[in-house]
Amino acid sequence: MTPEFFGIFSASLAVIAYPPYLLSVLKGKTRPHLFSWVLWSFLTWTMFAIQAAGGAGPGAWSTAVTGVFTAAIAFISFRYGEKNITRSDWAAFIVGLLAIPLWVATKDPTASAILVTVIDLFGFYPTYRKSWVKPHEEMIFAHALSLAKHAVSLPALAAINMATTLYPVALLLANIGLVGMIWARRIARRPD
Repeated sequence: MTPEFFGIFSASLAVIAYPPYLLSVLKGKTRPHLFSWVLWSFLTWTMFAIQAAGGAGPGAWSTAVTGVFTAAIAFISFRYGEKNITRSDWAAFIVGLLAIPLWVATKDPTASAILVTVIDLFGFYPTYRKSWVKPHEEMIFAHALSLAKHAVSLPALAAINMATTLYPVALLLANIGLVGMIWARRIARRPD
């Protein structure tokens, strides 16, 4: 199978994952954490540019598709998202924002990929924290497809290097952790 096949497959997983998430948010079943989705929206587009410059080819297609959906989710999160913002959420968000000038100052694609990936991982903290407390307010299906999307995007990469590979590998692992934690918390919080 070709990188183009995996690129299309990975982008298709994003197209399958996010519309149900958006509908769930609009119906009030899912409450995305605004801070996570704002950071993810900005950083997904940034990483798409880094991957494209690093020669990712079809491996960057799912990143571009994801950018469209993360922007939409960030936008609706202002109205429908989690309203319980803690000090630790603010800390993760501010650290993420403060690291952005470091990324802007970096001209090296590898260093940029590392910084953007680290900042993106800070964006997971508010969603992890909220999902620990309210595991039924996060859509496990979308995050499970997201981890699959990142796994499938790896064989689509036209160039394998730190600038193209670090981000999908890190997000694959972060989504595995998130899905596992939500699933475990849902089981633990079941009524007897």
